[in-house]
Amino acid sequence: MAVEELVELKFRLADGSDIGPIKYSSSTTVGFLKEKIIAQWPKDKENGPKSINDLKLINAGKILENNRTLMESRLPLTEVPGGVITMHVVVRPLHLDKNTDKQDDDTMKKGGCSCSIL
Repeated sequence: MAVEELVELKFRLADGSDIGPIKYSSSTTVGFLKEKIIAQWPKDKENGPKSINDLKLINAGKILENNRTLMESRLPLTEVPGGVITMHVVVRPLHLDKNTDKQDDDTMKKGGCSCSIL
């Protein structure tokens, strides 16, 4: 029976704080990691993610896809034997007024500018 490789990960937030490190199976999906990050998100931080689509995980300059496993994402496992891999977490900014965003998008499509001069 094959021994499943464990990967030790920590997740670096934009303010420099970390979640983890925690060991995961190499067959763990990126979507599952994002769910764990949301569950462990520090309560004192404002504008935390609400769903996995609000997060991007970046490792070695590559955005990881939700449906891929750690093994499929080709993490540099062999480069860090017994070490902790740091992934960067990017939270999608919240858009408070979707109507304003749509108006701005429509204006830009028409070749106009939504800028105002004071």
